Amino acid sequence: MSIVKVVEVIATSDKSFSDAAQNAVNEAARTGGQVKSVYIQEMNGKVTDNKITSFGVNAKITFHEEELVE
Repeated sequence: MSIVKVVEVIATSDKSFSDAAQNAVNEAARTGGQVKSVYIQEMNGKVTDNKITSFGVNAKITFHEEELVE
């Protein structure tokens, strides 16, 4: 059995939703853990003059913590 840790990160980008998701993973990885997966819970954008000017994601990041011996 494995133990995992899940953190929620809100990240933005002025390029794309994909870039915002990568920014979330990069920020979570700075804690020193080994990121195993990302779940995009919510996406949003800001619009100016009919153009998306900011992309945002609310992401759940999963870290592998340790293996338990059974």
